[in-house]
Amino acid sequence: MENNKNLEKESLLATMKPAKAITRLAIPATLALLAKAVYNIVDTACIGMLHSDTALAAVGVTLPLLLIMVSIENIFAAGAAVLAGRQLGAQDKEGANRTVTTILGFSIAVGIGLCVLGILFIKPLLRAFGASDSVLPQAKDYAFWMFIAALFNLPAQSLNCAARAESSVKISSIAVIVGATLNVVLDPVFMFSWGFNMGVEGASLATTISQCVTFVILMWFYLGGRSIIKVNPRYFKLSGKFLWAVVSIGIPTAIIQICLAVATSLTNIAAKPLPDSDLIIAAYGVVQRLILIGCYVVMGFMQGYQPVASYAFGAKNEDRFHESVRFALKGALLLTVLVAGVYIALAKPLILLFNQNPAVVEFGRWLLISQVAIYPAFGLCYMMTITFQTIGSSKMGIFLSLIRQGLFYVPFILVLPKLMGVTGIYLSQPAADIITILVCVFLAKPMKKMASANMGMSRSDQ
Repeated sequence: MENNKNLEKESLLATMKPAKAITRLAIPATLALLAKAVYNIVDTACIGMLHSDTALAAVGVTLPLLLIMVSIENIFAAGAAVLAGRQLGAQDKEGANRTVTTILGFSIAVGIGLCVLGILFIKPLLRAFGASDSVLPQAKDYAFWMFIAALFNLPAQSLNCAARAESSVKISSIAVIVGATLNVVLDPVFMFSWGFNMGVEGASLATTISQCVTFVILMWFYLGGRSIIKVNPRYFKLSGKFLWAVVSIGIPTAIIQICLAVATSLTNIAAKPLPDSDLIIAAYGVVQRLILIGCYVVMGFMQGYQPVASYAFGAKNEDRFHESVRFALKGALLLTVLVAGVYIALAKPLILLFNQNPAVVEFGRWLLISQVAIYPAFGLCYMMTITFQTIGSSKMGIFLSLIRQGLFYVPFILVLPKLMGVTGIYLSQPAADIITILVCVFLAKPMKKMASANMGMSRSDQ
């Protein structure tokens, strides 16, 4: 019975029409990511019920830390997804077993290191990301449990991506959705006076417990032998060459998150000298969590695309690979247009869900609109980054992952707010997005040629 299920999963990756295969994988992946977004949204909404702008600002300044930890998770997770997907496409199941087992073991070790170092340096880290004296105490409470969560998040994300690589999206979705549902239940219990009355710290603790449960479910799936890819200590084989192969694949995805963390931190710092700085930071924290939902919609779709493209690339099926790329491009652009339309139309009521302070609502409304005004830039850039990862062009993947929130956004956010005040913050993202689209359009044709050349080289090597 289990073998029949595994053959069905491989058939989906190998022979099903790419558009249908991507959609079938993307829907549960997107739902799982949206459930994951509940972690942040429920925390923010419940913290909004504390009627404290300082509490909202405290959560806002922890967001860069969260994004940095997610970026480190993504190094191993993306490496597991692409490398194991290629190996499955090349019928190298033993190699896929080694890849996932080794990445899991190493991510556990990195999680322990992040937890210890984060707690030791918690205060200077929060200061660096814009925490004021009034915000720092609650920010420390929230960040402490974020670092504890690293013990579970890193290995869980690696297993999650391995499940996608073999098209086991059902268990991936169940694990994330169960964790998110538990978070919704535990948040008010830990936060409010009728429960444990822990306030901001309670929200973070509830999320940490929920993420631990997600990790346990995924470990049960893999250690129970229910997967195509097997996790067993005998497959663990760590080497410098292997680590570089994983990191070179995963770095572009990680850099996107790091650049977002840097952009968030610089935006908080740019707001500090302005009038009502704490209110702007509180509004920006809400907006960034809403933006994450839009990101997760696109990322979920890409998580359907990546295993199909990786398998086709590993199998040297050029027609299937290019058909997957074309469908992914259309889907990414369509989804970003839809997300932008919803956020622009509902900007004010969305901010009101989290805060009723008129000033925060007004700042948040315009911040949200400005973040998505040219949102297809994100979809296009992210899709091309994933594709360059898949075809083994790590340098181009790294370059593309740097441009939108890094190379282009940073100069604008450093200069425009000084010249134009809060309007400069509003204009920084659209300006960066315009340049991003131009660069991506210029690189589209070289990407196609590089993919064909790399598959041709692989065929000749065989």
